[in-house]
Amino acid sequence: MSADITLGQRLRRHVQALAGDIGERHVWRPRALHAAADYIRHEFEALGFAVAAQAYDAHGVRCENLEVTIPGSRRASEIDLVGAHYDTVEGSPGADDNASGVAGLIEIARALRDAGPQRTLKLVAFVNEEAPFFPFGLMGSKVYADAARKRGDDIRLMLSLEMLGCYRDDPGSQAYPPFLKWFYPRRGNFIAFVSNLRSRHALLALSSAFRAHCDFPAERLASPAIVPGVSWSDQISFWRAGYPGVMVTDTAFYRYAHYHQPTDTLERLRYPEMARVVAGLARALGALAGPAQALAAGS
Repeated sequence: MSADITLGQRLRRHVQALAGDIGERHVWRPRALHAAADYIRHEFEALGFAVAAQAYDAHGVRCENLEVTIPGSRRASEIDLVGAHYDTVEGSPGADDNASGVAGLIEIARALRDAGPQRTLKLVAFVNEEAPFFPFGLMGSKVYADAARKRGDDIRLMLSLEMLGCYRDDPGSQAYPPFLKWFYPRRGNFIAFVSNLRSRHALLALSSAFRAHCDFPAERLASPAIVPGVSWSDQISFWRAGYPGVMVTDTAFYRYAHYHQPTDTLERLRYPEMARVVAGLARALGALAGPAQALAAGS
């Protein structure tokens, strides 16, 4: 329990830095966007990683995807990639969307840095995932996925961390697209794994690994991408590039009343639950990538 509290405190610190100290961050506020990139770079470097920046211009602003790599051994050409976007919509500080995902990304990097995986693990902070770039503009995930396809990268799994911090125990706190409500819980106290139909095998492998390594409630859904919310994150760019992609999410607007609002602030998230999810994701990814050394997810 004390290990989870420590992880929860670190997650809260990252969310505070991004959503509290920096706040709203996008190309219309380039200083804030650059400050967020600098914070992420510093946190990765403090963990001992060399950070590779994929830079490009959008609306006259220099933008960066930030990548760190944990080299694989026996199957090094095979890649599992974890991503989270660090920009926000206009008018929101983006604590859950998506400082929570970036916080999870940093802490998964911490947990797996000495894991010694068989597959290569890449962790990427994406820029420009919100409007006006989503869904067909210069999204950071699109820039990255297109370059990966051109290089011939063998990405076996892309995991998008999209809002990890909202959990509710009250009855009726979880909504769904039409018809799904008959098959899933009515309390918003679980984490969801979501994919398109082509990625269902990756979805099954990841969600099963999570359940094997974590007792936090989890649900999964493989669905046509046209279902509202299923494709609304970074994984859509990897689907378009022909890669399997899975989103892990607290289900955003189906649960969280502060989605894309000025009220998406630090104190609305539940960090103990978030810590359990992030620790479980780190262990699941370590298992999928090959026999892992001792993981530090709770340290």
